[in-house]
Amino acid sequence: MLGVQGLAYLFFAVTLVWYAVTEWRGHTSRHENRGTSRERGTNTRLVVGLFAALLVLGATAAMVGPAGTQEYGVVSAEFDSDKPTVIPQGESNDVTYPVDNGGLLPVVSYLEPASEGVDVQPRESAVGPRSVSNATVTLQAPPETGYYRQFVVEHRYLALLPTPVIRGLYTIHPWLPIIAIDAMIGVPFYLLGVRLVGTGRIRNRDRTSRRPLTTRLRRLVDSLY
Repeated sequence: MLGVQGLAYLFFAVTLVWYAVTEWRGHTSRHENRGTSRERGTNTRLVVGLFAALLVLGATAAMVGPAGTQEYGVVSAEFDSDKPTVIPQGESNDVTYPVDNGGLLPVVSYLEPASEGVDVQPRESAVGPRSVSNATVTLQAPPETGYYRQFVVEHRYLALLPTPVIRGLYTIHPWLPIIAIDAMIGVPFYLLGVRLVGTGRIRNRDRTSRRPLTTRLRRLVDSLY
């Protein structure tokens, strides 16, 4: 899961990309309209929207990244074995599925069998920050010997909504809780940001724009610390 350091790196990378794109657009605009204006500016709503999108991207990555499909290669054998995935034909064995939350926010995880011969309990787990909750996956060996692929799929959500709300949305479609949580993060941030900084423009005077790009990038990095 993306931790604080990972989100900080993501934030820094997007900030540099945005800054470089803004500089390139400003440079192009100055060549096309040289002498027509002494000031250039970026709409504050665009800047706030960029940071809101960055927050939503980080939240989505924190939910989608650790989730996904877990594959188990089950061998239906004619003999006993110490390996948990080598199971006598027709019998079953339990393996542990750790739901690991390395982030600073609690999460809600849903586990579902994604193939025949698999069961998992509990299906729903609430995991606190920096915690682990173990689920039990039961693998059933088919009657015929051979190698079989069995799957369990996990969906994970930041616990920013009440668990019954997340559960209700999840039962409709697994992506609905993500959309609702992203909206709860991004929309208030954007509205509050626009209210705080206004709807004007961030002015960039030509005297500043003549500085070398390396100097401006260095000053941007220094301002982040």
